[in-house]
Amino acid sequence: MFTAQITVPNETGLHARPASALVRLCKQYQSSIHIRHGELDIDAKSIVRLLACGLSQHARIELVVEGEDEAEAGSAVAEFIRSLTD
Repeated sequence: MFTAQITVPNETGLHARPASALVRLCKQYQSSIHIRHGELDIDAKSIVRLLACGLSQHARIELVVEGEDEAEAGSAVAEFIRSLTD
């Protein structure tokens, strides 16, 4: 299992454009990819669930990746979220 604690850096949070790009990235991997925020456990391959959780700037999340390509997927997704600027 791959886990990482991440703070959403961009001023506008995880709005439609970056959420869509995140879902596209996550769907490239076989592993299960989830974002935990408080009591929420969000499937990162679902645009509806990502948008519904309303992750804003400075939101503290936990990225949890499980599966055959978890290390590669976890690293790529964590880097994507950490590098958000828009």
